[in-house]
Amino acid sequence: MSGLQASPHPFNTRLRSRLTSALVAGRSALVSLPRLALDIALPTLCVSCREPVAGEGVCAACWSKLSFIAPPFCARLGIPFVYDPGPGLLSMQAIADPPAYQRARAAVRYDDVARTLVHALKYQDRTDLAPTMGRWMARAGQELLADADALIPVPLHWRRGWSRRYNQSGALAGVIGKSAHLPVIGDALRRVRPTLQQVGLSRADRALNVQGAFKVPLEKKSAVQGRRIVLIDDVLTSGATVDACARALLRARAASVDVLVFARVVDTLQTPI
Repeated sequence: MSGLQASPHPFNTRLRSRLTSALVAGRSALVSLPRLALDIALPTLCVSCREPVAGEGVCAACWSKLSFIAPPFCARLGIPFVYDPGPGLLSMQAIADPPAYQRARAAVRYDDVARTLVHALKYQDRTDLAPTMGRWMARAGQELLADADALIPVPLHWRRGWSRRYNQSGALAGVIGKSAHLPVIGDALRRVRPTLQQVGLSRADRALNVQGAFKVPLEKKSAVQGRRIVLIDDVLTSGATVDACARALLRARAASVDVLVFARVVDTLQTPI
């Protein structure tokens, strides 16, 4: 009948569907071709030894050289012990010079491979390393994160942040926050004056260098007050920087401050007291 439109033949429908699928697949292949060519031309290299590696930034050989920190360690500072003295024991350093923060934990010892990872993230725009490093930190800091209300990255002075374009501690905090389902308050702590690089300074000079360098802005005190905070940083050496940050947060009435870093300097394995 002239008033009715004939239904499409099933064969034509199947053919049209297959052609559409083929076109979509072809378009996807064309989009992925440049990336494939780039992967072939520039394979991902291990950040430490420069051997080709699949994805994680560290090859299996260099990963095996990382010294992950695990119990037994000082309950306060997270410094490894040479033997297991039982739960809750403190190192001589924690007793002789207790910090403002409650507990510190680190994923790895600051050795050659860890140093290369930190420097690549910090100075070479290797933000692709942050997810792996952040996951290791989240694992090392499980007990701290379980008690926390929020994460705060150790801030850069605005001049240094402008030159680097990003804060490596903020990148790590973002990964850990997603993993632990915790908010990251990136602007709750400010470095109000520029400081010298801590590298090469004595322990006393490090403390003097960061004295009074951090402050919680008046408008951010409500975000800190009464909350259990975990400070996030890349490396803990003498602890002067995170101690100064902790003091600023406690002055703003934070309930407590813990510290979680990727790597910490361990001069010698400690004997517990």
